[in-house]
Amino acid sequence: MKLKCPLGLRVAAALAGIFVFGFQGAAEEASEAAADKPCLKALLVTSGCCHNYPLQTKSLKERSSMWANIDWTVVSEGGRGTSAQISLYDDPDWAKPYDVVVHNECFASTKDEDYIRSITQAHHDGAPAVVIHCAMHTYRDAEIDDWREFLGVTSRHHEHQSNYPVKVVAEDHPVMKDFPKDWVTPKDELYIVKKVWPNTVPLAVSISERSDEEQVVIWTNTYGKAKVFGTTYGHSDATFQDPVFLDMVTRGMLWASGKMD
Repeated sequence: MKLKCPLGLRVAAALAGIFVFGFQGAAEEASEAAADKPCLKALLVTSGCCHNYPLQTKSLKERSSMWANIDWTVVSEGGRGTSAQISLYDDPDWAKPYDVVVHNECFASTKDEDYIRSITQAHHDGAPAVVIHCAMHTYRDAEIDDWREFLGVTSRHHEHQSNYPVKVVAEDHPVMKDFPKDWVTPKDELYIVKKVWPNTVPLAVSISERSDEEQVVIWTNTYGKAKVFGTTYGHSDATFQDPVFLDMVTRGMLWASGKMD
């Protein structure tokens, strides 16, 4: 079942005397203008090293449409290397048109401080975000911590690929309420988290097969005025084709943007 749309769509449906999920017959006619308006405007920033970003983008867009009406803008720049500066961030108001920004890029070698802060400042000012997998290693070579504080975790390397059981540690959090208690990832990488920042709330952990230590793999963070949802999983094609993972990311988007109702 899809989550409810913002107030405009709910009101239009109510005036038509029907459920918000229908939009048929008189409902379609009565709420035509509202139905054309997206429930969520999302920006996906993607590209860089090491992953099948076209497949990941396609899978996320298709699965998230089962939850909500999302108007996606996809920025895929920078090629397949580890260093890039994306032209999107030249505009200081780059984040303002969007309800949530999804970071799924991988540029570990980029370390220009002004450039990095052109991204983090928009989030600090209130732009909600979802951060996935290699976003944690993006700007890894930078000396400043602004990006890592925004993410909510500091990670500089990962362990081997395996099927990792995921243990939920915050069952009452809205994102995790329907999350399976026995979910095991498809083949994916376990990121080693060296620091959990003060405003970060772990939601789920996995155990390292090498050290037996718990690693935070799903969390929320508060960065300035912004809500941030993150996961270190998301390496393989199989993970981005797993409905549990995709639903979790989508719920994270809705939670971060304040549209969980």
